[in-house]
Amino acid sequence: MRAPSPLDLPRRPRRNRKAEWTRRLVRETRLSTDDLIWPVFLHAGEAPTETIASMPGVLRYSVKAAVEAAREAKALGIPALALFPNTPGHLRDERGTEALNPDNLICRALRAIKDAVPEIGLIGDIALDPYTSHGHDGVLKDGRILNDESVAILVEQSLVQAAAGADILGPSDMMDGRIGAIRAALDAEGREECSIMAYSAKYASCHYGPFRDAVGSSSTLSGDKKTYQMDFANAAEALIEAELDIAEGADMIMVKPGMPYLDILYRLKSTLAVPTYIYQVSGEYAMIMAAAERGMIDAEKAMVETLSAFKRAGADGILTYFAPRMARHLADHG
Repeated sequence: MRAPSPLDLPRRPRRNRKAEWTRRLVRETRLSTDDLIWPVFLHAGEAPTETIASMPGVLRYSVKAAVEAAREAKALGIPALALFPNTPGHLRDERGTEALNPDNLICRALRAIKDAVPEIGLIGDIALDPYTSHGHDGVLKDGRILNDESVAILVEQSLVQAAAGADILGPSDMMDGRIGAIRAALDAEGREECSIMAYSAKYASCHYGPFRDAVGSSSTLSGDKKTYQMDFANAAEALIEAELDIAEGADMIMVKPGMPYLDILYRLKSTLAVPTYIYQVSGEYAMIMAAAERGMIDAEKAMVETLSAFKRAGADGILTYFAPRMARHLADHG
């Protein structure tokens, strides 16, 4: 009798799934705290924290409280915070000039955190929407965003935040040419070690609403951002944007939002092979939490599954409001 060929034997993939220990042995994707970046909102008031109605469990922090959040991040093993200010209304104007104030809210927080918790990496947001009276990321004139005039202001904003202690700058504005202009200015000022994490594929998305509540721009935004943020129907364009940013000096690139754009993340990481990050944005977080509050989904399991999906698709790191919760989960479950 002929001995059975391996090709005659039935394939049994379930053997590797038969128990938790064997699932652990063959698991392809592993999350760790090293993958987490915690976006932290700042406010200028006296109270330590403020709640955000559209983002259950997420707070705005005073500068003093943000220092304590950084200490918490260090204790949890989270490598970095990304800071976003809620600028008081009386400081917002047409050109976002408060962004250039070396004593503005984000700069005060950068200095305070860097002094108290120097081990934590700090990412500064480079865009004008938290500072403009119209809620756009650049200079608005006659209903049109002026690209080059906006870039000139973003360069100055970058230098201000770098001087305040930002380790990484995250230009989130989507203006053409801003990465090269910022890199050149940083190098000219002797700040060659300041990195740039470019929001290279930032899409015009409905998932940003709660974030705009958090930074106070939802009530001020006029029109939409479709002339500078990417069309959600486009994929090849993301590669063009990312290649331009890398050529101009970006050290890292980012895709934003997260779950609806896993194909974009995978394409950029597999094609360009540079450090690539993804932002699980406010709307994604809010949807999970809203469904969990209604008993429709398990928030803990949804958190782990979605963050694992980002890692599986190629993310080197994830900006997520779940960062401290995920870090605690990892500490408890490994």
